[in-house]
Amino acid sequence: MPIPRIAIVGRPNVGKSSLLNLIAQERIAIVDPTPGVTRDRISTIVSLPHPDLNGPDREAEIVDTGGYGVYVADGKRYNEIGADLASLTGDIEHQIAEAVTNADLILFAVDAQAGITAQDQAIAQMLREQKLGKRDHEDHETPVHVVATKVDDSRWEPHAYELSALGFGVPLLVSSTTKNFRRKFLDELYELTPENHDEPEPDVDVKLAIVGKRNAGKSTLVNALAGEPRVIVSEIAGTTRDAVDVKIEMGERTIMAIDTAGLRRKKSFQDQIEHYALDRAKRAIDRCDVVVFMVDATTEISQVDEQLGKMIVDSFKPVVIVVNKWDIAKDATDDKGRPVTPQKYEEYFRKELGGLRFAPISFMSAKDGLNIPGTMELAFELHEQANTRVSTGKLNRTVKGILEARGPSNRLGQEAKVYFASQVKTAPPTLVLVVNDPDLFTNNYERFLMNRLREVLPFDEVPIRLILRARKRVERRQRAGSGKAALHAPDQTTGKFDGEMSMEDIDREALMLDLPDDASLYFDD
Repeated sequence: MPIPRIAIVGRPNVGKSSLLNLIAQERIAIVDPTPGVTRDRISTIVSLPHPDLNGPDREAEIVDTGGYGVYVADGKRYNEIGADLASLTGDIEHQIAEAVTNADLILFAVDAQAGITAQDQAIAQMLREQKLGKRDHEDHETPVHVVATKVDDSRWEPHAYELSALGFGVPLLVSSTTKNFRRKFLDELYELTPENHDEPEPDVDVKLAIVGKRNAGKSTLVNALAGEPRVIVSEIAGTTRDAVDVKIEMGERTIMAIDTAGLRRKKSFQDQIEHYALDRAKRAIDRCDVVVFMVDATTEISQVDEQLGKMIVDSFKPVVIVVNKWDIAKDATDDKGRPVTPQKYEEYFRKELGGLRFAPISFMSAKDGLNIPGTMELAFELHEQANTRVSTGKLNRTVKGILEARGPSNRLGQEAKVYFASQVKTAPPTLVLVVNDPDLFTNNYERFLMNRLREVLPFDEVPIRLILRARKRVERRQRAGSGKAALHAPDQTTGKFDGEMSMEDIDREALMLDLPDDASLYFDD
């Protein structure tokens, strides 16, 4: 069987999202007392440890769902522009039903402090009668186990065991707040989780963070890629609240599409949930391989688009700028009645999003499926570019050629020199240049140098991190670190040092340059 799925269901505010976070041991889902915060299916892969730590771990996909029965808070049925949030009811219930149908184990979360409510009884009956997804499959019936949540201390244990009256056996007890019964709960969950006898699922080839302002078409794209309504798509702005991970097979390759909340200006935020959503979008960018930045072709570039562009630039992640809804915009005309071509759009986007001039632009219609395969292929190409390593010899020859053609302007007659250059990291490609004086390399010259490097090296469409270090500082640290090794200029042909530099010395050099712990210098030809 494939990796087992565990669905968490229940009415609102019983602690489902907190339960997901407790099992995953990290903050995956937004936790807020406002009903209707979770709308889509939010899932994550977890590894459950063996109870005595001597046996194998068991992997499972944990799926959090929206609270069944109440989808808006009191007094908050309508959003700030008057859209009826209750219209999402059918979509939310569909997501819950899909989670139940596809689950191998169902955790029915019930608040032990509140006791059994009419909503809890209704959900229990629907689970038994197959009215909330399908439990009765050809060869088995998906088991349901009640989880008594909010058992914060011993006072609530008797109340927790009263939940046996729901008819699904003795409940599992836990508190996500105080971590009471946490170890016992995880041990019991391990025993309930079916074993996965198949070969491990293939690793994800690329993680894509799909970001953009509200109603840019992000969820529509995820559903088009998945081939099913995996996330809720609505004309109501702000429907997606969490970052939703969706694993998708594309031929022989696998992608993880991370659908994020549509953003708007901070001063327009209505509640704390929108701040959570912004944080989830930032985290999605941090953990992805490639960003798919979706902009609406039918509207002008907004302040939110510019803020997202800066967030992406600061992350040093490869990015595809996707001009969505091209099926509508392709017939548009400018103020002089001339047709607006892709070239005109590209000029406009390059001007408005100047920090992303290196990023490729793809024109697409997520709704109609126009150019989706081409956009995904572009994302794979960017991932490959970002993980390419250039030999030190080639990099030194390239930098030498650029400086000979046009070096930095002299200051008081001082000549700028680069003693050696090396790529010390991929994703993003990180280039270290040891120079005589970093101040000689002005911002304007750094931009020129970066543009020339893009033209020559295989990093023409991905961000490059450039680090300049003074030679004297490196020599001083080298002497302090080894006591004997001296730093000499590299051979101009091979890029290797003419002095005595072992690989151990080179690795130490990387640490002296204040680089990440996993960085090292590779002086290969």
